[in-house]
Amino acid sequence: MNTYGKGRYRVWLRKEQVGDDLVYLLGGGQKPHIGAVSVCDPGKKPRSVHASGHYDHVVTEMVARAAANKHGVRCVCAGGVHVDNATKAEIAVLVKNCRKLAEKA
Repeated sequence: MNTYGKGRYRVWLRKEQVGDDLVYLLGGGQKPHIGAVSVCDPGKKPRSVHASGHYDHVVTEMVARAAANKHGVRCVCAGGVHVDNATKAEIAVLVKNCRKLAEKA
């Protein structure tokens, strides 16, 4: 498991191989959850499904795209990151931390 950030801004990423493909579980903040699922084939745009009112597809797409392009296989990322009453600045920190994890995917 990879992690990035500290305290309530800490995010984590787990990886599982399924045949030739990869599945990632992304979580963090105060209340990890499943807010979105994204799938991406190498060189393609990710496709996502997200729960009503959730914007977690922004970060699950980052991971799915980065991993698919890096490993050359289909990748799925499911998860969600939540901090209670997060400001725009705090959301930006969480997204930045998820981007750092996507680089390691």
